[in-house]
Amino acid sequence: MRILLTGRHGQVGWELERALAALGDLVTTDRLALDLSDAAMISRLLREAKPDLIVNAAAYTAVDKAESENELATRVNGEAPGLLGEEAKRLGALLVHYSTDYVFDGTKRTPYVEADAPRPLGAYARSKLAGERAIQACGCRHLILRTSWVYGPRAANFYQIIRRKADANEPMQMVDDQTSVPTTSAFLASFTLELLKLEATGLMHLVPSGAATRYEFAREVVRRAGSRSTVEAVKSSRFPSPAQRPAYSVLGNARAAKALGRPLPDWRDALAAMT
Repeated sequence: MRILLTGRHGQVGWELERALAALGDLVTTDRLALDLSDAAMISRLLREAKPDLIVNAAAYTAVDKAESENELATRVNGEAPGLLGEEAKRLGALLVHYSTDYVFDGTKRTPYVEADAPRPLGAYARSKLAGERAIQACGCRHLILRTSWVYGPRAANFYQIIRRKADANEPMQMVDDQTSVPTTSAFLASFTLELLKLEATGLMHLVPSGAATRYEFAREVVRRAGSRSTVEAVKSSRFPSPAQRPAYSVLGNARAAKALGRPLPDWRDALAAMT
């Protein structure tokens, strides 16, 4: 099998590059080799590579900046996945694409399932939903995996911020009115590989089990680090930002668990595996 992976230097792409090597001949790209805002480059590279499997781990991820760079976010997150899908259909390839819990508005208080109607709140979320719909509309074989609060040992993310403060025994403030599912990049790569081996397709939520606020996650990181840091619970209004985030965006993972044949581990177990 010939596999094309985009976004190899991202935190998910880095893990996927190691996981996907077990499936076949892997071709990886970064932003220089494949600019997802360039439609001509996408077509040219795909037609040269002729992959059997396309795994799109690249994305525009600057949630707040997307409010002022809506056009760029839309090209990368909304239009490029559709172009990848069109090329996948032409090649008879499977396209794996990652989306986000932010496609929901956060008004539910029970986990969102795949059948729930998306209602994105900001430019980033709208661009990610547009990418999902472009893939579905083109008719290619696809596996769209929605995930949430991704973190890992690489790149800047909220875990890294918390861990640096914990290692320095610094006090911190974390919001307690945003709830979702913290998800490690290693978890995503590992279970993506399993789903591929099972030939899963369609739309799935791929997150650990359970849920946490940012405050609860920080408390767990501090506890595991053996730190003396104190964590104060505050409201999101303490940290105003250009983009509105859903207050509750917990994704239900029952569909993925059914495909895998077993429950998915708790987010605390995924954190423990990394630390």
